[in-house]
Amino acid sequence: MRGYGRRSDGEVAVDTVRAAFRDECARLGEVLRGLSEADLDRPTDCDPWTVRELLAHVRSGAGRLVDMLAAPAPARAEVDAAGYFGAPKFTPEVDAARIDSGRREARALDGPALVADFDRAWRAADAAVAAAPAGRVVRTRHGDAMSLTEFLRTRVVEVGVHGLDLAAALDREPWLTPGAARVIADLLTGGRPVPPELGWDRLTLIRAATGRADLTDDERAVIDAAGFRWLSFSA
Repeated sequence: MRGYGRRSDGEVAVDTVRAAFRDECARLGEVLRGLSEADLDRPTDCDPWTVRELLAHVRSGAGRLVDMLAAPAPARAEVDAAGYFGAPKFTPEVDAARIDSGRREARALDGPALVADFDRAWRAADAAVAAAPAGRVVRTRHGDAMSLTEFLRTRVVEVGVHGLDLAAALDREPWLTPGAARVIADLLTGGRPVPPELGWDRLTLIRAATGRADLTDDERAVIDAAGFRWLSFSA
């Protein structure tokens, strides 16, 4: 995993992350167009959200960069993608507000309208990223100043990881795209290789690191020895 899509200074290239974001959103959109209202009302493991409510949350996250890029740019980045997923941000109050927001937004649109709005939201965000100047810094809803590339990495995580949740709720095989899997795995491991004794592919790594799969004591010991910095994720 080391060195994929990186510039000479070691930073991940924005084009690499943008391509992963675009591909993952497009793939999710293809899946959504075939869903029935009954599918959208299925429960998910992101309790208490249904598929419809989780999709509303993903839609909001995928389109968030439009307003961020329309706002004034902070002077410099202060937090990277790993720091964005810090435990202090995921307080019970923040999680409750996130859950309520997703449920309200889901009630405002029927299935076809919600699917169409997801498509509109991510495409608008992609266009905004394409038009942004090199080195653009944005401010997140948490108040963090981040480089555009680093924040876009968090969007790949949101769409890709919640795609795993949606696949599970719909009884489907995961549709995680190769580019998104690389971006997410690289963030989770800090660009370091996965210890070979684990025998994990990227999908297994992502599931384990985000709480979508249980770890054995032996696996946890190997991970601790490798020095990986597991991130904090909420629903």
